[in-house]
Amino acid sequence: MAPTCPRPLLRYRSFAIFLFAPLLLLPLPVTVPTREAKCAYIIIIMAVYWCTEVIPLAVTSLMPVVFFPLLGVQSSKSVCLQYLNDTNMLFVGGLIVAISVEQWNLHKRIALRVLLILGVKPALLMLGFMIVTAFLSMWISNTATTAMMVPIVQAVLDQMDNTEYDVTMMEQATGQTNTVIELEEKNASDPTPVQVISNGQVPDGTRSSEEKKMKKRICKGMTLCVCYAASIGGTATLTGTGPNMVLKGQMNQLYPNNNDVVNFASWFGFAFPNMILMLVLAWLWLQCSFMGFKHPGFVKGWASRLFPEGEKYITDSAPAVFIALLLFILPANKPKFVGWNSSMSDLEQTEEDIKKPFLSAPLLDWNVVQRKMPWSIVLLLGGGFALADASANSGLSAWLGHQMTPLGSIPPWSIATVLSLIIAVFTECTSNVATATLFLPVFSSMAASVKIHPLYVMLPGTLSASFAFMLPVATPPNAIVFSYGHIRVLDMVRSGIVMNIIGVFCVTLAINTWGRPIFELDTFPTWANSTTSQ
Repeated sequence: MAPTCPRPLLRYRSFAIFLFAPLLLLPLPVTVPTREAKCAYIIIIMAVYWCTEVIPLAVTSLMPVVFFPLLGVQSSKSVCLQYLNDTNMLFVGGLIVAISVEQWNLHKRIALRVLLILGVKPALLMLGFMIVTAFLSMWISNTATTAMMVPIVQAVLDQMDNTEYDVTMMEQATGQTNTVIELEEKNASDPTPVQVISNGQVPDGTRSSEEKKMKKRICKGMTLCVCYAASIGGTATLTGTGPNMVLKGQMNQLYPNNNDVVNFASWFGFAFPNMILMLVLAWLWLQCSFMGFKHPGFVKGWASRLFPEGEKYITDSAPAVFIALLLFILPANKPKFVGWNSSMSDLEQTEEDIKKPFLSAPLLDWNVVQRKMPWSIVLLLGGGFALADASANSGLSAWLGHQMTPLGSIPPWSIATVLSLIIAVFTECTSNVATATLFLPVFSSMAASVKIHPLYVMLPGTLSASFAFMLPVATPPNAIVFSYGHIRVLDMVRSGIVMNIIGVFCVTLAINTWGRPIFELDTFPTWANSTTSQ
């Protein structure tokens, strides 16, 4: 009886966490009735809920709207403004473009074209799958990319097996007579008995077993490369994955005078080479185990050319939403110009012209967007921005920064490396967006306390939040690949440990080489003093 007693308790695990987490933490705001303590109280509860997912992530993200005003941390108006700010609009615009790409199967056309170019050799085929997956993941969600690519991988693997089987059968059919003659001659000259099956073939159990093991390893490598490439590719663009947008939003929130240091161009200049490096190293690792730029701002953008003082008013969200608007306006097909038909009367001609619209349906329909848009991610980002804003305004960020002053004796590169490792481990059991949301404000405060550039620790933390390579539950792409049954948890853990090491190594290299001139990381910027002064 004793061993079976805890089992019924598991049914109440979610309810117990949901109920008792606020009660156990209640002494914090009661004994320390300050805005900092009240803000920390809500943040810790949200962290527990996000990590355990006792309620949906998006629902947890709405807690600041209710509890920050109730506890006197911030007004409702200030909190609600964070849920649809400039960064969220940029993300919405990128998602709408991604939905349009999926709607017209542009991603499948790109994938099949690249695979046709590279051929069917296993090494090149894996490289082709990784290139296509990473490229698509730069523009559409990692989950959607993986869900599209894994069936293609499965179909290619099945076709390769069928082709090998057909070739073997043809060889057997054409060489059956000769094989039988050879075996008879051998039997006549060699008294050693040889087992011959009905078609004249000698079974080779060892060779068959080795071939099966090799095919199994190829299947594992081919499927793992897709989910890894999806996670890596999402880091290359600002809208590629959630943590990147969290960094963008929190930089604007915590440092409003940062001169837009993190924008689409600067992020791409920093993260795209890192993605290429990680992709190559990941490809080499999977093969082994299974078969410098300046800040782009030196060239003025279109906003300053076309509009007076455009840099002050136009941000990355404007072109993103503009492209999204065009998708609802531009027709999917060419306009229909109806010519005059002399065999028809004027009345008949007019009625037929009325029935034929000049413009076809637009490229995108709102019903499609409403059905496919991941609104929960928008709320999750908004909740993170609300936490960052409340942390800064309540003084919690300044207090945390003061507690981390002793870290100033450690070299900055080692701080960034250690933090990257911590995030890479933590994100294996927590949503990558939630991980970035929880840790980035803390990293910001720490950077201010030790007087290093905030991006020197926030950039590695952001990228490392996407390094969920070890567990099937770490990120949806891993779960999709795992569901096909080719790999075990142990396979993913073994490969994922090395992938995490590769990721941290690449991030450390990037932040200490080409990342320095892009973001001017060697100096402590004046705009970073805004957090310490609050």
